[in-house]
Amino acid sequence: MSNVSHTRADITSHPDVSEMRERYDRVLGGRDVALVDGPVFLVGLYCAVSPWVLHFTASQPTLVQHNLIMGIAIAVLGLGFTVMPARMYGLSWAICAIGIWMIVSPWIVGSSPDMGVILNNVIIGGLAVLLGAVCAGATAKSGRSRT
Repeated sequence: MSNVSHTRADITSHPDVSEMRERYDRVLGGRDVALVDGPVFLVGLYCAVSPWVLHFTASQPTLVQHNLIMGIAIAVLGLGFTVMPARMYGLSWAICAIGIWMIVSPWIVGSSPDMGVILNNVIIGGLAVLLGAVCAGATAKSGRSRT
């Protein structure tokens, strides 16, 4: 009868251990800021629905369209970070730019906005700048080009 008991050996004795380590590093290499993808997506979704949440659809119709478009753009970037991280993290600075635009947009796009609209856009913009800076900082820190 043959010996069918399996003994556990250390993986370091495997002939392909170096190749397996390199592949593992490549697979995980693009996920430096994986915890930021979800919050970026959620900030984008909130930005898109915020006119209806705060009920400024009648008083600021141009800002409604603006927040919807900017929210969709942020959410698409968040989805892109999740689906294709190696290609999308080069666009991390775009979230910062969108965030800065969101902060100043009530005065440029809107017409005499009230404090609720201003605070909404400033908070959304601040979060976008913060999350974009975290993504961009992690990308720059890793030293890899992700464009």
